[in-house]
Amino acid sequence: MRQIDPDFLALPLRRLADAALQRARDLGAEHADFRLERVRSETLRLSDTALEGSVDADDLGFAVRVVRNGTWGFASGIELTAEAAAEVAEQAVRVAAVAAAINREPVELAPEPVHADVTWVSSYEVDPFDVPTRAKVALLADWSGGLLKDPRVDHVRASLRQVKEQKFYADTAGTVTTQQRVRVHPQLEATKVLDGRFDSMRTLAPPTGRGYEYLTGTGWDFPGELERIPEELAEKLRAPSVEAGRYDLVIDPSNLWLTIHESIGHATELDRALGYEAAYAGTSFATFDRLGELVYGSPAMNVVGDRTTEHGLSTIGYDDEGVATREFDIVSGGVLVGYQLDRRMALLKGLGASNGCAFADSPGHTPIQRMANVSLRPVPDGPTTGQLISGVDRGIYVVGDKSWSIDMQRYNFQFTGQRFYRIENGRLAGQVRDVAYQATTTDFWRSMEAVGGPGTYVLGGAFNCGKGQPGQIAPVSHGCPSALFRDVRVLNTLRESGG
Repeated sequence: MRQIDPDFLALPLRRLADAALQRARDLGAEHADFRLERVRSETLRLSDTALEGSVDADDLGFAVRVVRNGTWGFASGIELTAEAAAEVAEQAVRVAAVAAAINREPVELAPEPVHADVTWVSSYEVDPFDVPTRAKVALLADWSGGLLKDPRVDHVRASLRQVKEQKFYADTAGTVTTQQRVRVHPQLEATKVLDGRFDSMRTLAPPTGRGYEYLTGTGWDFPGELERIPEELAEKLRAPSVEAGRYDLVIDPSNLWLTIHESIGHATELDRALGYEAAYAGTSFATFDRLGELVYGSPAMNVVGDRTTEHGLSTIGYDDEGVATREFDIVSGGVLVGYQLDRRMALLKGLGASNGCAFADSPGHTPIQRMANVSLRPVPDGPTTGQLISGVDRGIYVVGDKSWSIDMQRYNFQFTGQRFYRIENGRLAGQVRDVAYQATTTDFWRSMEAVGGPGTYVLGGAFNCGKGQPGQIAPVSHGCPSALFRDVRVLNTLRESGG
């Protein structure tokens, strides 16, 4: 087990928290919490083996959030002294006093047990910030150079994003948490120009809550994937354009994770379903009055939220309201049975306790309700991807994510992918191009006939899920197996665009 970095623990964490929380109490706050965090990030970008850009950022600061007279107040600061912490607490109380005049809905928080002096560290082996930048650049350049040696590749872009997030939290109830987590996302994309037409092929390796060991053989076979890319790209360029129509789809987890994110993950955030979140990306068709009744999908559909998944991007021990994280049901047997909750939303709708979904992306932002690792469960003895394909007479096998579009109710959507294979009489019959699948959320998930077994399950995800106003970015993973969907509408994107 790794330990929290000594340089973070050496900061005056308790002294600042004590000063801020005591000042908030003295000023009459019913609740106050203090959060000090350091977020370090590094991004490397290469073009054809040459370093194109490097960004190394370090964000350190603290925030105080209060409830006074049933109204939120929030303020943040960067000066790490007890005096500054007390002053920020005063600012938060003043914000609450001003906002009280327009508040028509008193803030109350669902109860949570006290977690006194607990520590949590994510599951990783090698801290990527301990690896010299030149070594990381050399590895990306070596991978890029290997692709460029193949005449079927003209250009390669490579990138590596890595983040270390450290948080100290304390509140007036007595909870104190100290946490550290690491995440990385390496990515390569090869491009080829042929007969006036170009296309690209990107690695499918998902971002992950691992360390640098992810790039050196733990969790993904990068050399094996890179070896396959030139042939896959060449076949894609030669492939015929798809005939629009209705097809059975076998969707690989490298594509399906994004459909889960957009049509289930965002749709089942309770603040969105209640209309509290609307400015950034809309509300949700899965409204609260349909809880326990909405047939979201077929009986094969079982979806969970989980902020404890090993290597998940949203995984943490305790959220930014001091709530111990856990797994919870969202869709069971195809029926909507739960939402993602923070403490206020849980109490507001009588749902008991929060399920640990409060998160702020920086010390300068207040926590908002954010997405857990929302995942489709595999069937314990379920089929392989090949067995799913063997049950299709006329269909398409969809691999990798690319572009997408979804409406402001999370209901009508369209998704493309990295590559697509025709399925004829239960066998793959070569790639096709210009494919997008289109449906409503409920029609799509109700058409899911079969779900793959654990051997097909992959934890995908993204670093950059956006929400809120001002906007915040959160990392989140989505696990899923391969799955079979019957009679889904497929568009030809080239013809739809007038090409």
